[in-house]
Amino acid sequence: MSQLTTHVLNTSTGKPAHGVNIILYEKVGADWLEVARGITNTDGRISNLLKDDEPLPFAVYKMSFETGPYFASLHTDVFYPVVDVQFSINTAGHYHIPLLLSPYGYSTYRGS
Repeated sequence: MSQLTTHVLNTSTGKPAHGVNIILYEKVGADWLEVARGITNTDGRISNLLKDDEPLPFAVYKMSFETGPYFASLHTDVFYPVVDVQFSINTAGHYHIPLLLSPYGYSTYRGS
């Protein structure tokens, strides 16, 4: 399994959010450098965002969830067309960043 995984759940439908583009960035100085990108599967997950044998260095990261196109595909207005979640990796191990999403709000936490 990748060191970093994610899951997006559309709380307004109670179903996984399929087809959400996600970009992972690392903060380097004042800049954000792209590390990886992927699209959620039919279960709303990306389990292979990173290669298994390449751990991330300790740093600050940002997952950018492109929610606008996802909600457009459902013919639903959206207030947050992009959700950026910043987090720190400061220990070895697995990090899971879930996103609970609705057209007018979102929530996240460190999962397992």
